[in-house]
Amino acid sequence: MQFLDLAATSAAVTAVSGRKAKIDLLADALRRLEPDEIAPGSAYLAGELRQRQTGVGYAALRDLPSPAVEASLTVAEVDARIAAISVVAGAGSQARRRELVADLFGRATAEEQRHLVGLFGGELRQGAQAGLLADAVARAAEVPVTVVRRALLLSGDLKRVAVDALTGGAPALAEISLRVGTPLTPMLAGSAPDVGAALLATGAPATVDVKLDGIRIQVHRSGDEVAVFTRSLDDITSRLPEVVAAARSLPVTDIVLDGEAMALDAAGRPRPFQETSSRAATRGARRGAKAGPAEGPALVPFFFDLLHLDGTDLLDEPGRVRWAALADSVPPELIVGRRTVETSEQAQEAFAAALAAGQEGVVIKAQEAPYDVGRRGAAWVKVKPRHTLDLVVLAVEWGHGRRKGWLSNLHLGALDPRTGGFVMLGKTFKGLTDELLRWQTERFKELAVDDSGWVVTLRPEQVVEIAFDGVQTSPRYPGGVALRFARVLRYRDDKRAEEADTIDTVKALGVRPPPET
Repeated sequence: MQFLDLAATSAAVTAVSGRKAKIDLLADALRRLEPDEIAPGSAYLAGELRQRQTGVGYAALRDLPSPAVEASLTVAEVDARIAAISVVAGAGSQARRRELVADLFGRATAEEQRHLVGLFGGELRQGAQAGLLADAVARAAEVPVTVVRRALLLSGDLKRVAVDALTGGAPALAEISLRVGTPLTPMLAGSAPDVGAALLATGAPATVDVKLDGIRIQVHRSGDEVAVFTRSLDDITSRLPEVVAAARSLPVTDIVLDGEAMALDAAGRPRPFQETSSRAATRGARRGAKAGPAEGPALVPFFFDLLHLDGTDLLDEPGRVRWAALADSVPPELIVGRRTVETSEQAQEAFAAALAAGQEGVVIKAQEAPYDVGRRGAAWVKVKPRHTLDLVVLAVEWGHGRRKGWLSNLHLGALDPRTGGFVMLGKTFKGLTDELLRWQTERFKELAVDDSGWVVTLRPEQVVEIAFDGVQTSPRYPGGVALRFARVLRYRDDKRAEEADTIDTVKALGVRPPPET
């Protein structure tokens, strides 16, 4: 397949807004890929490179050669050339890498160059993220979309799923299963304003788990080999030796656990989230890349689910079965606080007790629900004592006065599940300490794609947890709503942009008209 055709498809996907139209375009392109082009081609359509690290930064993309007049590159050739760039190392590597980049871009037309710059810079945001690509793969391969989505969530590898679906169909996808040592996308919880609403969603009886103010961890053990992953599938094993030791102490051979890790004070109460988060910081590291040595306070693991035990997958078992197996395999001091409730009054008691212990709130869970990998539904519902959302920073403004020289006012966006893009909900600079201002200024310089001198546009990657007082209608923003009195609580380096709260979640909180002026 000509690389120009793939670049044209990407541009067309950017130009259309409807989900069905996007899927149709992507499926048509996937069908035209040769077998050896499916892996890189599906990655390019998702807006990323097959090679996660290339050593090519913005500086290398500033002075590019003149574009070619005629298109000659194929998808396979582009992949081979980028693969060659990604393995350059040693003395003279910088000059050699520049030479290879110039050669690649010299072979590319103007449209192909634009697409390559977007791929290298991580700037392609045409809505063709994993969810859309999964649907497009299903359509192109003529297999049920549920089969493709499950395979994607179990493997965490869109490229592999695309290759298996388009070359082997449903039987090949059925071979993809949970593998100890390979992280899978965790099940997520929805939100409710109070425990009564949460219990209506899950049904009763329900299990109420304490919602810890920690970091999500997924622990895989096979024999003496242990791996610890974040919710975004980053490998942080080397940073959490205490979690590794806890996993090795269990009387099992193979196990996959879902839980949280957190720093505790001498009284057993949670330390500030920033102390916990610093231990798992993986800036620049992605799946398969080991994090650096541990620094900061020891983290204690608390597990709340069991996904695999000694050769048996438990994903499709009801929660009550998984949790009973967890209680049989893990000592009680390593299991999150939980209780069964029948009524709202009992759930409220559990909620009050969690807050009194210094925790975030509770997660109310349906006892008959399977572990829905990678999905956020009504089976798990979290309740906190205040409105909070995990949003993505779309842009940031240069400060003035005391904040001059710092990037300050944040432009906040919610995920649009129909397009894969983001919908702006408003701005805030409230809640930012001097320490956060210093940190975010350096961080956002890394993500900057444009600077008008006032507003710096960012690659939409950084997630921030925002507290707010309510949602109101607003004609200023494309979603028609805005947050009232938004303020920064903390940055969430443990979450990816595609895990941010959606515009649908925001609207479901209840929209009221703006106050009269």
